[in-house]
Amino acid sequence: MDRKKFIRNSILGIASLATVTKVLESCSKNDTNDTTDESSDGTCSVSPSETKGPFPIKTPSQLVLENIKSDRVGIALLINLTIENKNNNCQPLAGALVDVWHCDKDGNYSEYGGTQMQQTDYTAVHFLRGRQTTNANGVASFVSIYPGWYQGRAPHIHVEILTSSGSSLLVTQIAFPENISSEVYASTNYAAHGQADTANTADNVFSDSLFKEIATLSGNLTDGYTLTKTIIVDA
Repeated sequence: MDRKKFIRNSILGIASLATVTKVLESCSKNDTNDTTDESSDGTCSVSPSETKGPFPIKTPSQLVLENIKSDRVGIALLINLTIENKNNNCQPLAGALVDVWHCDKDGNYSEYGGTQMQQTDYTAVHFLRGRQTTNANGVASFVSIYPGWYQGRAPHIHVEILTSSGSSLLVTQIAFPENISSEVYASTNYAAHGQADTANTADNVFSDSLFKEIATLSGNLTDGYTLTKTIIVDA
């Protein structure tokens, strides 16, 4: 299946999980080496460790999902994450658990709300959160939407990598290219929320490590985007 059609169709309606799994595996094999965190001397280094933030995923073992979109509206986003093991010459790490979570187009998180920090109450729902296990190529993929933003933070996705038994290896965050975010936030469904108020370089998470946390994106507003990122852990 053509990647663009896949992303578009995934957001409009997925026929079956089996179909999604087959296509995601195909895409993952093609994207395994799209990004890297190698240092200038050719050796690899562990990706930056960051806070889980104020809205961490609460029950990831109950959210084993490839399609984490739920009922959220937005530009299609296919997330392909490659996990590598520093202690094995940065070879792909198979069998690792990958948890992801991010806000919706309006900057709201599921599982939280009804407070001063987030007034809209989404405590009873679980959109834009999920867990997958890395395949033989160290890849875990998710079907989602382009995240929005909230005050004081640049657009981002949270990621936690764990062993198969559930021990945390790394918590990190992924930043987005600002030129793409600007286009997305000017588009239908996002425009009412406006442009992000914080640049990547002014973000308190990314300001000192942006070159290791920025994602590679391909695609467009019509067909959606594919995000690729390599994350290196000390396993």
